[in-house]
Amino acid sequence: MIHGILGALAAFIIATISALGLGGIALMMAIESACIPLPSEVIMPFAGYMVSLGHFSLIAAATAGAIGCNLGSALAYAVGQYGGRPFVERWGGYLLITRQDLDWAERFFARYGSAAVFIGRLLPVVRTFIALPAGVARMPLVKFHIYTFVGSWLWCFALAYIGMKLGQAWDSDPTLQSIMHRFDAVIVALLVVAIAFYLWRHLRHRVRRDR
Repeated sequence: MIHGILGALAAFIIATISALGLGGIALMMAIESACIPLPSEVIMPFAGYMVSLGHFSLIAAATAGAIGCNLGSALAYAVGQYGGRPFVERWGGYLLITRQDLDWAERFFARYGSAAVFIGRLLPVVRTFIALPAGVARMPLVKFHIYTFVGSWLWCFALAYIGMKLGQAWDSDPTLQSIMHRFDAVIVALLVVAIAFYLWRHLRHRVRRDR
């Protein structure tokens, strides 16, 4: 079942970017930055693969991803600003946001202040939730968007670059194809286990909260 969900999620991302191009990249990254668990680790490498096919440039892909992050983060920031922690605790479970996630993001923001928005955009998981405590703290909006854009651009560029290089090597390097075909089952298994653990951990906390 999880394997099927993973495949459907990847297919949705690929179809959206294939159909909408740079707009699809921005849309997918906006969804991810609005605290909806849509992995940028799938979105941006595929965008990089599209770069290797000549559909758009690497700079354009990274910029589209960063713009999407700003759009989605603006929504998450507003939720934190106007709804506060009680709103997130009440409704966040439907997006698999646990109190532990929120506690971690708030501690991270409290430790690093405004710089946490920039640093957090370079870290898996925390990048998805860092806009919430920034909104709760009412971080200056211009600074928030600047830090979000710069950090997100670097993250998107790095992932897209990896996807571009893999795309370029795929047809020209038989060794890479051989390695990928040899270990693809292992890679898929690790992805399935990681996603299953993520869902189990979040759903378990939600069940405990509802008791």
